[in-house]
Amino acid sequence: MILASIAECMTKDFAILKPDMPVAEASANLIKKSLLGGPVLDSEGLLIGWISDQECLHCTLQVVYHNTRVATVADVMQTDVVTVSLNSEPLDVAQKMLSGGATTYPVVDGANKVVGVLTRRDILKMLDKKLNEMA
Repeated sequence: MILASIAECMTKDFAILKPDMPVAEASANLIKKSLLGGPVLDSEGLLIGWISDQECLHCTLQVVYHNTRVATVADVMQTDVVTVSLNSEPLDVAQKMLSGGATTYPVVDGANKVVGVLTRRDILKMLDKKLNEMA
């Protein structure tokens, strides 16, 4: 049974994060988009990293409570990022999420440009839609 494609499931309105951006600004961008993490892109739009709400929280706490230096996204981003392609199967990604994998993945095209973000919530929305169609 084919449920949907990655392109149909993914969030296309994701936070655009740059390596030289202060972490507090990245955090604000993630909050605006209601995402728990986001891809870090170079000037050409290619994926170079990922920053999660955990890294944002850690850095922001240091700034607010300890008045320490302001970190940039490049200082704290993860550079070993697992991605999803537009050809991936949503149910396979869901299984990865359940087996201890990440809960949010950047979706990249063949040139490693980020075209979306796929979250557990996106997968759940797709499954909920399918359940409603079946009812």
